[in-house]
Amino acid sequence: MTAILAFFGQRSLAALRYVGGLAILGKDALYWTFVAPVQGKGLRGRAAIHQMVLAGVNAIPIVSLIALFVGLILAYQTANELRKYGATMLVVNIVAIAMSRELAPLMTAVIVAGRSASAFAAELGTMKVGEELDALDTMGLSKTKFLVVPKYLALILMMPCLTLVADFMGIVGGSIFALTEIDMPLGLYWIRALDALLMKDILSGLVKSVIFGIIITEIGCWEGFSVSGGAEGVGRRTTSAVVISITAIIAADMFFSGLFYYIW
Repeated sequence: MTAILAFFGQRSLAALRYVGGLAILGKDALYWTFVAPVQGKGLRGRAAIHQMVLAGVNAIPIVSLIALFVGLILAYQTANELRKYGATMLVVNIVAIAMSRELAPLMTAVIVAGRSASAFAAELGTMKVGEELDALDTMGLSKTKFLVVPKYLALILMMPCLTLVADFMGIVGGSIFALTEIDMPLGLYWIRALDALLMKDILSGLVKSVIFGIIITEIGCWEGFSVSGGAEGVGRRTTSAVVISITAIIAADMFFSGLFYYIW
């Protein structure tokens, strides 16, 4: 019994330390992103734009393709049940609402976590192994300002953009089903899709996408800063960054979906 209690106690303390580290990193990132520039301490705009290209623009093809497939799959699966009740036309409403509220932000976040959280952890972990982070500390420069803030700002801005792309491509995927299976004209399809959507459906997805971007950046960077043990440690932390990011994204999605259910 003592061993079991010690095991869970150690894991609980490790989890608390991890969350505490993320909170400190998030506080520093918020300061250097939004407060320090107002105080004249500068913002690394060019580095942020570079990260926007890497994490955002370069992710558009894969996000678009997967969203298209997801929208088409969702239409096929829901149509099987709705056909029993003669309500196949409601496929349009389901695809539009489900993509905007839930599937587009969640799917986009998972894709970006796989691409960017691993990249952030690998980049910073390699710098940690190469003692470049120690060099920044020696020069009195903030690691958060120089290494985290550009990534933080990039994902905060690009995640909503990628989510909107996923919204559109998911609805396009549904239109392929409507055009080929129920002979619905594209014009009518888009009219029904737009009529089904409310502003809160789109806004809820965009709010979640910003939260997901913050989660991905903080976990990816924290894992990179926590690397130890050379190249093997970099690989281990890179894998951990993706796994923990996706877990945290799904947990946050559950929380905000419940929150929006009650307040909206």
